[in-house]
Amino acid sequence: MCTEKMEADRDRAGMPVARRSFAALAGAGALIAALPSRAMAGKPVKGRDVTITTADGVCDAYFVAPADGKHPGVLMWPDIRGLRPAFRQMADRLAGEGYAVLCVNPFYRWQKAPVVDAENNWGVPAVREKLFGYLKLLTKTLVDTDAAAHIAFLDVQKEVDKTRKLATTGYCMGGPMTIYTAALKPDRVGAAASFHGGGVGTDKPDSPHLLIPGTRAGYLFAIADNDDKEAPNEKVLLKAVLEPRKQWHEVEVYAGAMHGWCPPDGRAYNEAAAEKAWGRMLELFKAELT
Repeated sequence: MCTEKMEADRDRAGMPVARRSFAALAGAGALIAALPSRAMAGKPVKGRDVTITTADGVCDAYFVAPADGKHPGVLMWPDIRGLRPAFRQMADRLAGEGYAVLCVNPFYRWQKAPVVDAENNWGVPAVREKLFGYLKLLTKTLVDTDAAAHIAFLDVQKEVDKTRKLATTGYCMGGPMTIYTAALKPDRVGAAASFHGGGVGTDKPDSPHLLIPGTRAGYLFAIADNDDKEAPNEKVLLKAVLEPRKQWHEVEVYAGAMHGWCPPDGRAYNEAAAEKAWGRMLELFKAELT
């Protein structure tokens, strides 16, 4: 899981703040150029900024879908750096695969997106302190409130096929949020994918993984190598609740891939591992979004 200690260790090790700077990723053309050539292949898509009214306020978000037809909906929970150009591009790419994707600002109660930018970037200690503070305030109760509103939003969009199950994806802190979402709407959510998710399986009585038996979703847990070293029992706990179930599931430690390896603007970005995880997500969706 992304922690203040982990980031301080990366600072001391001299790891650059990001493989590509925020400014370099700010333009759509630069985003496309920054990724593998296969990344943007697929259906033409249309995206738009949206707002979603929740019980606690108004969430800013980005919605994108194929230009024609109806498609399964996907709720995307970003990592601690929130909704930003890299996640908009990831949403565009997933839409190109045939999905209607909503990527949200999980910190909307305290700040509009982007919560990081070229000046206030992840390399600034005060920025990290602020975001970890937001994360501590973001309880399961608040996530449930938001997930209910986000699913309701998806279900009234003309681009969303309500006859098919929804999916949810989460990165870093978004990992537990995928389980919470699946548990909140077990009849609606058919797939949940966690990428270097933090704290998805612990020995605490409120561990997110304990909710899995009450859900009907298939699951993908793509675990970072260093996260596994910090919490080697997590994969054991996840497999124990997943293996008795009939739904598609996969728990894998990505050897050599460090926490945060999936977003293309992160200092730990690992293209080969990110592409593998992306492909496994598509397999999950193919199996469970019926």
